[in-house]
Amino acid sequence: MKTLLAIIGALAILFAIAAAVFFFGGFYSVAATTSETNVVAWAMGHIRQASIERHAGRETPPVAFNDPAVVQAGARAFSERGCVNCHGAPGVDWAKFAEGMRPDPPDLKDIANELSPQDLFWVIKNGVDMTGMPSFGLAGVPDDEIWKLVAFVKKLPSITEDDFKGWTALPAGAR
Repeated sequence: MKTLLAIIGALAILFAIAAAVFFFGGFYSVAATTSETNVVAWAMGHIRQASIERHAGRETPPVAFNDPAVVQAGARAFSERGCVNCHGAPGVDWAKFAEGMRPDPPDLKDIANELSPQDLFWVIKNGVDMTGMPSFGLAGVPDDEIWKLVAFVKKLPSITEDDFKGWTALPAGAR
């Protein structure tokens, strides 16, 4: 039994050394022109999700997500703050530069129902390291506006192209 444990321990040490050489020796490519390996993508996805779940608060959101005025204000903020550039929107394609981002920015209508409002708030406010997602909190966006963005994202799967264009169009006198 001691021999088996010694072999397992030695293999674990060799694996750790090989991984260190691979990553810290520069063999792993960080170029955005190549996709990350399945293992790295899996690990980063799980690390990101665990971190968000641990750090996001669980307080009740201070806005009513069913209030059309809140959702529309969130749509305007989504458009004006540049979220459409990386995430697109109903009737709005992602900006060309977003195609070169790794990991790819998520299509929010596809994940809106997978994340809690608190998780979305935390991600928008704090950003996500090693992705293109900035911290809107550091950029000075007030919490109230971030909650409105969350309300919009939560409704995103059911928002039509016409609704989004109507909510984000400049008033006639502002052109």
